[in-house]
Amino acid sequence: MTDKLYHECHDLIRQGRAVLQELQEWGFESVTVTAFEPTEPAAASAGKKTATAVSAPETLAELEAGLQGCQLCPLCQERKNIVFGQGNPQADLVLVGEAPGREEDERGYPFVGEAGRLLEKILFAMNLQREDVYICNVIKCRPPHNRDPEAGEIATCEQFLQRQLEIIKPRLVITLGRFAAHTLLQTAEPISRLRGHWKEYRGIAVMPTFHPAYLLRNPAGKREVWQDMKQVMQRLQG
Repeated sequence: MTDKLYHECHDLIRQGRAVLQELQEWGFESVTVTAFEPTEPAAASAGKKTATAVSAPETLAELEAGLQGCQLCPLCQERKNIVFGQGNPQADLVLVGEAPGREEDERGYPFVGEAGRLLEKILFAMNLQREDVYICNVIKCRPPHNRDPEAGEIATCEQFLQRQLEIIKPRLVITLGRFAAHTLLQTAEPISRLRGHWKEYRGIAVMPTFHPAYLLRNPAGKREVWQDMKQVMQRLQG
């Protein structure tokens, strides 16, 4: 074994140990890697939904292209990029957050900041990667100083989230945080009461849970989120 290969293997082992140590915070001691086969990327699974994709009057790419230069609300004045969404356009599972942050606005992709890295760890524990699911937000442009989205902004942008879900046709949706849950479920019930209980949006099963940003401030909530994710995995396996 060359010195370079040795050091690469050593780094991979060290990184793996760090991930497993963090996963212990979620309340489990092992990770199952064979129980669920994730949805294939669009190119690999074209034959499965080709008829639907061809006959659909609109694709995600077309919807995203139509949003470029959007000026429907004041958020357009300070944004750098519209953060439309990212992932498998034929995913069985869609994760919906509230709005882009600073890093998302800079790069144009959802959940790429610290909360996004935590979300990737959650997906890893579920034997999933970003490429297996679709990730988006209720609001497509960053609110100034990362403030909460306003009611008018949500009302303006909600139509695009609805269209995304109509095009993807997922089996399940996870709403991350209260704004996503309130928008899709049309309720003002606190997220602490909503989380962990299956809801429905236009025939799609919805699991509300805490936002990863909340978990960064309140690590004790990780165990509750993991309980929610176990329910999601059971549905996906079923």
